[in-house]
Amino acid sequence: MDRVLRLSSQKAVVIFSVSSCCMCHTVKRLFMELGVDAAVHELDQDPKGRDMERALAKMLGRTPPVPAVFIGGNLVGPTDKVMSLHLGGKLVPLLRDAGALWL
Repeated sequence: MDRVLRLSSQKAVVIFSVSSCCMCHTVKRLFMELGVDAAVHELDQDPKGRDMERALAKMLGRTPPVPAVFIGGNLVGPTDKVMSLHLGGKLVPLLRDAGALWL
């Protein structure tokens, strides 16, 4: 859990992902198209990935726990939460407040 919390606050947007997950790809693509330089941690390529996956599952209360998105060090959630914010026009202001977007 400590590692997840430490990594999640090292950049304005942090995404915990699995490289073979299509929803993870969708979320990463959304942020890239918005011009956000997110830190992406591929759990399946990290030696401590399983431990982080368990910690994220605990935090989110669901499995699989990816993608898990943190903005400004705060857990936003998985794909449905991110897309809901985006469609509701609330994602870009949140990204601006976190310093992830300049314009």
